[in-house]
Amino acid sequence: MPMPKWWGHVNKRLFNPRALAGGKWPVLVHVGRASGTTYRTPLDAHPVAGGYLFILVYGSRSDWVRNVLAAGDARLMIEGREVRLAAPRLVGEEEAFLALPAEVPRPPKLLRITEFLRMDLSR
Repeated sequence: MPMPKWWGHVNKRLFNPRALAGGKWPVLVHVGRASGTTYRTPLDAHPVAGGYLFILVYGSRSDWVRNVLAAGDARLMIEGREVRLAAPRLVGEEEAFLALPAEVPRPPKLLRITEFLRMDLSR
C-alpha cells in the first residue's frame, strides 16, 4: 500500500468531511458492499477517453475501491453535475499514464503508486 493505512483513517475522519463541505472536490457516490450504505468520497477524478481515472493513493484495498468493484458502478458529482460510471477495473501504471492527459501530474515515484481505477461513462 503506497500510503500508510492509518493516514487513510485520519483522512476519512478529518479531511474528507471538510472537502465534502467545501464542495470543490469531485465526489464519488458509491454503495457499501456489505452494509448497502451510500457513501460520498471526495477524490481526484481525471477525465480520460470514455470515462474517468482515479489514482489509488491508498491502494486497491481501500474500502471505496472495494465497494465500487463489488457494485460495478458509481456516480461522480463533478462541477455541479452527476456522471454515471460503470465497468470499474484496476489498471497499471502504463495504461493509466497513456490514458492521462500530459498536463496531469504523475504521482511522485516516492509514493510507489502502481494501481489506478478506471471507469467508463455509463450509457
